Amino acid sequence: MFVVFEVIIAAIIVIAIIGLLKVFTGQRVQRREAYILSFQFPVSIKAKVLQVYPHLTESEIDLVMQGLRDYFQVCNLAGNKMVSMPSQVVDVAWHEFILFTRNYALFCQQGLGRFLHHTPAEAMTSPTIAQEGIKRAWRFACKKDRIDPNAAFTLPLLFAIDAKLQIADGFTYHLNCQVAGASGYCAGHIGCGGGSGDGYDSSDSSCGGSSCSSCGGGD
Repeated sequence: MFVVFEVIIAAIIVIAIIGLLKVFTGQRVQRREAYILSFQFPVSIKAKVLQVYPHLTESEIDLVMQGLRDYFQVCNLAGNKMVSMPSQVVDVAWHEFILFTRNYALFCQQGLGRFLHHTPAEAMTSPTIAQEGIKRAWRFACKKDRIDPNAAFTLPLLFAIDAKLQIADGFTYHLNCQVAGASGYCAGHIGCGGGSGDGYDSSDSSCGGSSCSSCGGGD
């Protein structure tokens, strides 16, 4: 009887510890989210984006900066999982931000808990890893924009912005897979499947994306 009592007590303690860890993790994610939302990016990032894409208006460049902020929010939500960059124009802004090495390193530490490396998709160790990264980006970008990733009625900003801003070398995603193919990628397939418990099917190769990274981690 005493042994049973000890087992019950131990189980209660374990459950309590797990609950506290979940609360702590949630608070940490929220703290980092607030930091990312309030962070002031270097103003020269906008100038770089305009240099690469001179057809963009001031309000459209502001949208690119929102996309950059969204990407970091997605990385925050993904924890230490690898997340691909689904937008070419946002990738340009990200790359320019990295050039401010000290500022960027501080941002990563405060907003993500670790340094976020910029790795082009072609440098990934395998196509499957890059595909998993874009699927994870889809899942968390949808979550952020309050969209069902498996039954999306619209594209989250990170997946819509290149087409919206008519980025010539950008990535175009379609909810309707019948109009994808040569003109873009099928976003409807990105959110399908499970497999790794992260809301994606790594066997699906119908996804695009520019650069990848290992997001989050640390404290």
